[in-house]
Amino acid sequence: MSFFPAFINLENRKVLIVGGGKIAGDKISRLLEFTKDITIISPKIEKRVEEFIEKYSLKYLKREYRQGDLEGFFVVVVAANDIDLQKEIFLESKNKRILVNSVDSVKYCDFIFPSFIKKGDLTIAFSTSGASPSFSKYLKRAFEKLLPKDIEDFITKLKEIRSSMPKGKQRRELLDRISKEYIEKNFKGD
Repeated sequence: MSFFPAFINLENRKVLIVGGGKIAGDKISRLLEFTKDITIISPKIEKRVEEFIEKYSLKYLKREYRQGDLEGFFVVVVAANDIDLQKEIFLESKNKRILVNSVDSVKYCDFIFPSFIKKGDLTIAFSTSGASPSFSKYLKRAFEKLLPKDIEDFITKLKEIRSSMPKGKQRRELLDRISKEYIEKNFKGD
């Protein structure tokens, strides 16, 4: 089954990372674009994770994961190459209504991390529902090259227009026209 594409607001929501290696660093790097309320539990961490902890004042518990550590978290990422631990955390999370992502184990995931492009308020996500993260990564890179350099500024302009006009037909038609013109100018179809 495919995963439903949803964008989740992580503001004021706590995220737990179990693991401190390269993959944990990759997940933290991606999460930092959306929240700084991240706690890491791992007996050891790689340098990059340590740098994130210092730079963003992330909470770090230098120890193994213990049952009950999920309490108070909205999302948990199990970035440890330990299937038994992934299963344990996933099963524990079910009673607590906590979303879990277990790296490389779709079986123990409520959600997956898509490859994504983030340019200001624009976020474009790519996913194969876990079938091939590599394909998603290369597809993302191909699309990144297609995006106009000023797209972030354009989105900011749209946001300003939207917030300065009252809801209604006039605002909708203006935003629609400006968006269509931008797409036609910057994306040449065959």
